[in-house]
Amino acid sequence: MMKNNVSLQFFKNNEFSKALFFITLANFLMLFSCSGNNNEGDEAIITPSNLAISATIVGANAQNPNGNGSGTVNFSLSATNATSYKILLGNGETKELTSGDFTYTYTTSGTKTYVIYVSAYNSGHFVSTTLSVTVFVGSSLVWSDEFNIDGAPDASKWNFQIWDPGYVNDELQSYTNRSENTIVEGGVLKIKAIREKYGKGDFTSGRIESNGKFDFTYGKIIIRAKVPTGVGTWPAVWMLGSNIGSVGWPKCGEIDILESVGKNLNQNHSSLHSEGRSGATPDTGIIKVPNSNTEFHIYTADWTATSIKFYVDDILYYTFVNSDKFPFNKNFYLIINLAMGGVWGGPVDPNFTSSTFEIDYVRVYN
Repeated sequence: MMKNNVSLQFFKNNEFSKALFFITLANFLMLFSCSGNNNEGDEAIITPSNLAISATIVGANAQNPNGNGSGTVNFSLSATNATSYKILLGNGETKELTSGDFTYTYTTSGTKTYVIYVSAYNSGHFVSTTLSVTVFVGSSLVWSDEFNIDGAPDASKWNFQIWDPGYVNDELQSYTNRSENTIVEGGVLKIKAIREKYGKGDFTSGRIESNGKFDFTYGKIIIRAKVPTGVGTWPAVWMLGSNIGSVGWPKCGEIDILESVGKNLNQNHSSLHSEGRSGATPDTGIIKVPNSNTEFHIYTADWTATSIKFYVDDILYYTFVNSDKFPFNKNFYLIINLAMGGVWGGPVDPNFTSSTFEIDYVRVYN
């Protein structure tokens, strides 16, 4: 009996010890867990506050409140507890900074208002605000040819295209690099179409392009020119997308600034060609240009991300609404040519012998 009582007491004491051990272990784990949570709370991320942005337009004064035309703006940002900033500049561009001061230059010409969106970040926490700034950007000349040096066109700016008749648009001329067809003379580029047997055709003429030597996105293109005389002539100053070699026409896009045909004298067409809107394009404008073949006139295209506006002698006659669904938001190059006949030039007057397309200058401003 005594032995059994001792064994029972030991068993009870042993079970009590086990229970006490597990309770103690549980309390320890709970204490450790609570201690970890307290540490996380001590290191909580603080959301930035007091976000402020200011903008100083370079050259702004009482007479020029929107700046001196440089388009340069000095921005200053500040926020309590911010480690970085993200700025949407209102023109599609974005900057990400770790400090709050920076300078940015807008390049779209004219007076534009931009809504600036700013966010200050601390890890995943942020605060945002906006600011509107109106900036004036003056036009500056970025490229031109004044055609002031007699001889062949400037080879640093232009390439000759040499084609047989029918290469495009069922045109009748052979394009050559001969001085008889293309020459700079007396401060004017002269492209002369001649009725003559040459190569595979009955007419010769000239076509030059800036592809590979100058292309650009957006700007104001100004041309001073006098068109040729004669039914069947088809002069043009125009542009093609620089990616034509990879995507083809019309996917590359085409912008016609000066384009006329001799059968409709004193009438200028400005047109846009793009995929699904080429050939007989709906994107076109027409204006009467009196004495276009006897006097020089100014032909202008003002090309931006939102519109392409066409003028003759400063008279606006067509506005194309541009957007990212069209191909007119990338580099284009310039073309000057005088075609004969073809799908739009039509039959050539049987009495036609020759006529000259004259271009005083081509200028491109930002």
